[in-house]
Amino acid sequence: MKEKNAPYCLIRLIFAAALLTLSCFAAAQTYATRIKGPVGPGKVVVSAKFGGTIFGFDIDQSGTEGVLTEGQTLNNGNTLNAVETFDQKTGKLVKVVRKTETKDEDVTLGVVGSSVGLIEHDHVKTIFVIGRSYHLMNPLSGNKYTGTWTPGLDANHIIMGVSRNQETPMTAFFVDDNVVNNPHNLVFGSDVAHNKSGPKVKMTDPNFMIGVPPVIALDTKTNTAVIAQDFGSPTSVPDIGLVDLTKGTFSHFNGLGFGYVNGIAVDSADGIACTTTEIDASVEFYDLKTQTGTIVQLPGSGGGQIFSGADVEFDPVHKLFLIAQPVSSTEQGVSSIQVYDTKGNLVESLNGFSFSNAFTVIPVHIALKPKNRSGFVDDTAGIRSFTY
Repeated sequence: MKEKNAPYCLIRLIFAAALLTLSCFAAAQTYATRIKGPVGPGKVVVSAKFGGTIFGFDIDQSGTEGVLTEGQTLNNGNTLNAVETFDQKTGKLVKVVRKTETKDEDVTLGVVGSSVGLIEHDHVKTIFVIGRSYHLMNPLSGNKYTGTWTPGLDANHIIMGVSRNQETPMTAFFVDDNVVNNPHNLVFGSDVAHNKSGPKVKMTDPNFMIGVPPVIALDTKTNTAVIAQDFGSPTSVPDIGLVDLTKGTFSHFNGLGFGYVNGIAVDSADGIACTTTEIDASVEFYDLKTQTGTIVQLPGSGGGQIFSGADVEFDPVHKLFLIAQPVSSTEQGVSSIQVYDTKGNLVESLNGFSFSNAFTVIPVHIALKPKNRSGFVDDTAGIRSFTY
């Protein structure tokens, strides 16, 4: 049974093998030779202007700016919320797009489509959300709201997952139905920039109806949302769901690994999905056409849960999956990003990070700039740049 509709932040609060060694080493050497300059954490750090907690960020892969939202509780019980844009090269603030000091909250859902910033605004009365609206910054570089996206969701429906696939019109969404009885979680696709949404598919699989919301990615070649999660037991095997966003149909197959699925990304050109599982510190690679997969452990983890991977993102230019590892298994006392190719070979380990929100309201997020092998990630100092 679910609780009454609470603010965004409270809702989310509830929530390698020896035979590969030589090939992994060779792959790492090849990439190291091709990359010029140092890889790993960079010197550019983005800070929230008003010193609040960052509730979501993203960068424009084809532009020069990024967007973040911050919030902090004021002495009068209200919340300072701000939507801000920043320069990717310098990390400096470009503009405060919106600032409020009410009980309302703003959250960055991401940059979608072609350079479109998508911001969720939660209207709060006492401690409950009584309405949600979705604001567009199209393009993000305009540094202002340009309109609203109206997907037909009421206050009981909370967007818990957004696919990360810029430069394509369609974005996939997973929606949690926060109704006490008979919940109907939804998956749908939308061309956000043109405010056009496809059929909303009701989830009937228990793995996607109750408990921790599934992670979601989009196979842009087939217009299929790929979702993954288990029912909640540490020994449960994940379920991989496929939602045809055009036809509105659902199918699924058994996954690999154990425990919650923490991250997912899809290589649409080759039909490969990559996930991370919580209990066994493993990374799974699935052929979506044959519905078969392979599994590897994160390097040096020994399968220990503490070393489990989190967010997964895909670089379609260089065909690489990047995996956030809050507690590194390749360097003591830090966080890392582990980089794999599409065949499951470890390419390189980027060490020396300190992920700030690995276990808090908004999970750690990697935002990629594939064309120049760089990105940003949540860090204790702010949003830190990196190269790979």
